[in-house]
Amino acid sequence: MAEIRKAKTKTTPYDVAEHLRTPEERAGYLQAIIEEFEGDPKYIMEALGDIARSEGMTHVARASGVSRESLYKSLSGTRNPEFSTILKVMAALGLQFHVTAR
Repeated sequence: MAEIRKAKTKTTPYDVAEHLRTPEERAGYLQAIIEEFEGDPKYIMEALGDIARSEGMTHVARASGVSRESLYKSLSGTRNPEFSTILKVMAALGLQFHVTAR
């Protein structure tokens, strides 16, 4: 009887940052996270981190005036960065807040 060999499938971790190519995709992703997680700051900061990685952390650090190390820490989802830092990062990413009534 012939031995049947199964091909092994290689997988790699999914990284959303690799798929956020345009400002519209980045804004849509952030909006979806805000809606899905009901404004939970942890997930918003992680999403901003994903978006910053898609743009390049060094570029975002320079454009925002925040050190690269501080940027990683602020966008990890484990810290509560100052609102001014969030605004600087969003501006560097070409994003802005849009407020609507509930």
